Amino acid sequence: MQGKLLAALNVARKDKRALVLFTRLSDGEQRLYYPDEQAPVDALTEEMRLLAKEALRLDRSQSVEISGEQWFLQVLNPPLRMIIIGAVHIAQMLIPMACMAGYAVKVVDPRRAFATDARFPEVGVVTDWPDVAMRNLAPDARTAIVTLTHDPKLDDPALEVALYSPAFYIGALGSKKTQQRRYARLAESGFTAEQQARIHGPIGLDIGARSPAEIALAIMAEITQSLRRA
Repeated sequence: MQGKLLAALNVARKDKRALVLFTRLSDGEQRLYYPDEQAPVDALTEEMRLLAKEALRLDRSQSVEISGEQWFLQVLNPPLRMIIIGAVHIAQMLIPMACMAGYAVKVVDPRRAFATDARFPEVGVVTDWPDVAMRNLAPDARTAIVTLTHDPKLDDPALEVALYSPAFYIGALGSKKTQQRRYARLAESGFTAEQQARIHGPIGLDIGARSPAEIALAIMAEITQSLRRA
């Protein structure tokens, strides 16, 4: 692998940027694709760009034929992450599902009576205020953000940071009336209707979920849908 190419791969990994490495099987020629249009593109055709976008969406490396030549597309996506605001019962049910689906999970809740290692032994618990924790965790395009406290003092600061981030999923627990009140507060804080439309609320697919486990299942299903069918 050329030194310049290896350096670019290392920088992308450090910055948690997604990319696709093209390798022509006949001679080992390699090229990089970044989904970020501001990033450099090394002599890629429109067909190659489209194939790379689809490979990133599916998160699947594959061998393809392009203009009569065989190329291997290696997908290099940052790790999937989930940030959960609220150390509540639904979070306890959601965490094992998320972990099995390949997410690295962090729970954020400044209420130390709820955010204990005993209640959440599988993941790290952050007890900073949600907006501070969110900025430190720096959600990227491979991050799902879930707010579950049902408390504006905790959920709103997290959502405000989330809406400025490239997170692929933002979901907030609450009824339709709760969501409308939340949108009104966000509007007062300067967020447009277009920005607010990124919030999935009421959170989760509508499967008639009632129990914490069922609600967690609905949330995980909606996150998966957002990731795979974006």
